[in-house]
Amino acid sequence: MTAAAWIALGVVALVVGLLVFTRVAADLVMAAGLTLLLTLRVLEPREALAGFANEGVGMVAVLFVVAAGLRETGAMTLFMQPLLGRPRSPIAAQFRMAIPIAAISFFVHNTALTAMMLPVIDEWGKRLRLSPSKLMMPLSFVVILGGLCTLIGTSTNLVVNGLMLGAGRPSLGLFDVTWVGLPCCAAGIVYILAASRWLLPERRPAFGVPEDPRNYTVEMTVEVGSPLVGKTIEQAGLRHLPGLYLMEIDRDGEIHAAVGSETKLAANDRLVFVGVVESVVDLQKVRGLKPATDQVFKLDAPRTQRCLIEAVVSNTCPLVGLSIRAGRFRSVYNAAVIAVARNGARLAGKIGDIVLQAGDTLLLEAHPSFVEAQRNSRDFFLVSRVEGSTLPRHDRAWAALVILLAMVVVAGAQWLSMLNAALLAAGAMILTRCCSATAARRSVEWSVLVVIGCAFGIGQALQKTGVARDVAHTLIGVAGNNPWLALAMVYAATMLFSEVMSHVAAAVMIFPIALATAEGMQVSFTPFAMAIMMAASCGFATPVVYQTNLMVYGPGGYRFTDYLRFGGPLNLIVWAVTVAVAPRVWPF
Repeated sequence: MTAAAWIALGVVALVVGLLVFTRVAADLVMAAGLTLLLTLRVLEPREALAGFANEGVGMVAVLFVVAAGLRETGAMTLFMQPLLGRPRSPIAAQFRMAIPIAAISFFVHNTALTAMMLPVIDEWGKRLRLSPSKLMMPLSFVVILGGLCTLIGTSTNLVVNGLMLGAGRPSLGLFDVTWVGLPCCAAGIVYILAASRWLLPERRPAFGVPEDPRNYTVEMTVEVGSPLVGKTIEQAGLRHLPGLYLMEIDRDGEIHAAVGSETKLAANDRLVFVGVVESVVDLQKVRGLKPATDQVFKLDAPRTQRCLIEAVVSNTCPLVGLSIRAGRFRSVYNAAVIAVARNGARLAGKIGDIVLQAGDTLLLEAHPSFVEAQRNSRDFFLVSRVEGSTLPRHDRAWAALVILLAMVVVAGAQWLSMLNAALLAAGAMILTRCCSATAARRSVEWSVLVVIGCAFGIGQALQKTGVARDVAHTLIGVAGNNPWLALAMVYAATMLFSEVMSHVAAAVMIFPIALATAEGMQVSFTPFAMAIMMAASCGFATPVVYQTNLMVYGPGGYRFTDYLRFGGPLNLIVWAVTVAVAPRVWPF
């Protein structure tokens, strides 16, 4: 091998080593590896940066905006909640999640589906008190497995089909891939359910619900016509909110202090909760509940333009010693008090009757401009915005779902490219006010885009220096004249490179070698095409190449080795199923 090839191998080994054995952020490691290849002149600047101009990177960025529209309106929660239900164990939760999501991923692009489901599964897991690490990686893997089952389920399948047409081979039908993909999907789901108990860690992400000495007292009212009316506390999902508990229900002036799980909710019930701010934020987003105080409906700005703000009352505040109502808090500050925290004590009475004291922490609903207006005020010791507290636009939920459906139909029918359809969908989300332009900008996970773009560049170095070609030829050469063994080696080579470079690049690189192998042995090429599709799409053992794995990396609180431990065996299972099934459907 050339000196450039050895350098490329060394950089890849260094990158993998840092990801496996250190806790340095993946985007920093990948960026450092790409910088090293550029500095040592293995790559030209155009080659190093080409990955950031790749359609896949742009598509992931745009799909974050589409997902923001679905999250801001609560649309996916509205659609998925009845399907997910309230399972009582991690395995049951994984099963309830796997079946509908795998079915949807037959026709919805992997990255798009993962972006849309992440906030739904995160909120659902909080309600079930399940560690995100038990749900996020299974979410990614199920989406990948479902995408194997149709020609449009993943971009890799479309790329390989295009290569077959270019080589003069007949095109595959929409469900031809299903003969191999469906057994792989079924075997993969069985493995996930059976092995997650032992191989998935019980790990909380850095941004989980923390311990907080402040316990807010917050009152919510069940709206007339709410979907919660007639449901029990358990069915409404209000019994096991993390860091929050339902203390009492006030129904027509009668206080029910011991609230059981089977207590049914009625219109105009006043619910009193006590808990930490993160859970109070989640409570504000529950469809069918509204703050008990009518002050929030008298503020100037629409509710969808407001957020929650924490403010600590100072000893020089003119309202100290007065009740919230008597002090006319809303009129003075154009903000409504949602909850009050005072040394962890439960404050009795209605919000408006609470007499303010210096040191009280108030949870306010107000326009974001309140923060700048009061940051340096003598009335408050501290003023800070609660992140992620913008209220859902429930009235726009159906508009968001229609936009999503239109994107899927247009891309699935190949009237427009997936990128084009996603761009139009993202624009429609903003134009229909499913999400604001500010929320759209904030929704993009730039660290994910950096990792994907750098991965393309590092993969390009392996191709340019001939490392990928030499290793692939060596692996396939081991097969000799045995077509079964050759098929296994084609799968192995594709699987290996799809874990260290773009899965599309791995498929494109292995395709001509597999085609030459099949023609040399005078056997059908279709089983080899299936092997390339399955292997290139199934990147389970690392988080840095396949977009869906990267998207769940942070929310699940994972480490690099978690993917190798849990995803490595899954790679082998799909390998075995593909090699066993493909030649029986399309004989050599």
